[in-house]
Amino acid sequence: MLTSCDKEVMELEPYDRLTEESAFTTPERIELTVAGVYDAAQSGFYAGGAVRGYPFGAAHIEQGDNRGEDMLNLEAFYAITYEATYNAASANNVYHFETLYAVVNKANIVIEGVEKAVADGLITAEVGNAYIAEARFLRALSHHELLVHFARPYNHTADASHLGVPYRTLPVNTPARVEEARQQGRDTVKEGYAKVLEDLNYAEQNLPETRAKQISRATKGAAIALKTRVKLHMRDWAGVIEEGNKLISGTEEFTSPIGGYELTASPEEPFANNGANSESIFSFENSANDNASVNGSLGQMYNANTGGRALVAISPIIWNAAFWPEEDERRDITVSTARAIYTNKYRDAATQSDWSPIVRYAEVLLNVAEAEARLNPLSVRALALLNAVRGRSTDQLYSLTTLLSQDDLIQAIINERRIEFLAEGLRWKDIHRLAKEGEFGPAGIPAKVASANLKRDDYQAASGTVRADAIKVPAIPYEDFRFIWPIPISEINANPVLAAQQNPGY
Repeated sequence: MLTSCDKEVMELEPYDRLTEESAFTTPERIELTVAGVYDAAQSGFYAGGAVRGYPFGAAHIEQGDNRGEDMLNLEAFYAITYEATYNAASANNVYHFETLYAVVNKANIVIEGVEKAVADGLITAEVGNAYIAEARFLRALSHHELLVHFARPYNHTADASHLGVPYRTLPVNTPARVEEARQQGRDTVKEGYAKVLEDLNYAEQNLPETRAKQISRATKGAAIALKTRVKLHMRDWAGVIEEGNKLISGTEEFTSPIGGYELTASPEEPFANNGANSESIFSFENSANDNASVNGSLGQMYNANTGGRALVAISPIIWNAAFWPEEDERRDITVSTARAIYTNKYRDAATQSDWSPIVRYAEVLLNVAEAEARLNPLSVRALALLNAVRGRSTDQLYSLTTLLSQDDLIQAIINERRIEFLAEGLRWKDIHRLAKEGEFGPAGIPAKVASANLKRDDYQAASGTVRADAIKVPAIPYEDFRFIWPIPISEINANPVLAAQQNPGY
């Protein structure tokens, strides 16, 4: 946290550097400074100043996938994450923590600077509120990412009174604030989620419904969509439905009255045309000139096409799952080699310009579907929302005669999420929120296929089985300390309060 203050400069373009004193002196510079928060979120620092897409340019997907079982780490790159051998000094989790707080700090700098610019009459209150809303959206997104990696899920205790993460709302940009930050401890999970929602409510109220950069800059719809995810983690089923209904109209073919979102005709389109499609609600933009590099970009890490490093493959665990129909079109968004099967959602290995998805309309539909199913046994609406996502890829739809219980319907929705969001980093978020319950997902970190034990013929689509000798990375139960990451040693050394609040076992 303290090592992530980044207090002197904002990384901006076309300016090389702007100090805080100059960043808020003209409307043009203020706009660039706000854009700088997105840049920090898309391409933060790594060891030695390298760029590897931390936290949201690529790393949140790669980390989220490798903490789960449906993607398969093939090389040493993500072995620590995949095999849960991390510690308080492991680079992957340390830089995830530090770069997320760097985003938070830049967002807080923007909020304070914009408030002063409004007071000084440089920009109108309306413009200022919209900028602050963008900063608070990114602040909420970052804190929630921290909560799902460094804290136990919301339902770990009955009242969510267990330790979350420090929720930072002031910039650490003066000696006095550095000292104040050194004494800030962890909020409870309940407090953290309440602050996330407070930020997102403000964002919803002050962001535009549409804008020129509809996908890569925060909008009202993006704030609402993220709230459906946050409330799903809180198990606030009625809240998920309330928020989701703002974005859902129709009974079979669903569209959004805010932002005009709808499912694309093909499941491939959000990735083939990731900067301009009706389904992507919010993504981080990568380009040939600004990306996660050959050591981090999605096109390099995940793709086996020419030029791709192909370090992460699809696991036979999900490929062979009986609930994934063999003729499903989503199986076609793949690349097959003599070694493994890879996703083709990210296909630009040459210039690494694939955008990094955060939330799609399909997720909103499935979030609401699960909430409806949790509250209403054999809910007709839950089934319709589930089949809307499933139906564009396969004719094998669910019916109330095949789903014989409420649990069957909930399980079908969870299974559909695994197929639909494969290689988008959401698997860990679902494992995290479902593990304590232990009914619709693994009760901890699941067992995984070991790359050394993988054989090409382990891939048998929809077969329902995986060779036992392939699954050699053992499961870790929910109660094990390794289920969540440790607070980094850099933060422990800087903050005596956090030192006393380290996650047990580390």
